[in-house]
Amino acid sequence: MPFAGRRRPLVCRDAVPLMSDHLDGALTGRDRERLDAHLDRCADCTEHLAQLRVTVDALGRVGVDDVSDASIDELLVLYRRWTAA
Repeated sequence: MPFAGRRRPLVCRDAVPLMSDHLDGALTGRDRERLDAHLDRCADCTEHLAQLRVTVDALGRVGVDDVSDASIDELLVLYRRWTAA
């Protein structure tokens, strides 16, 4: 089997979910290599990752205990409205 053990290159829809782990330094070696290879050839995902970095830098790290119950409830309502649309 000449292709045994080989993975197909990432496409954008597979790359985007890896970006948070990438920013957190939590990707395994192989996933990091695949994401880096995708970013080398995809300007859109490179821009998306840059936007994520800016957002994280602007907002910092928010823990569960840092957000009030009322805020979480409001966010859930907004999310449910958004997913229902």
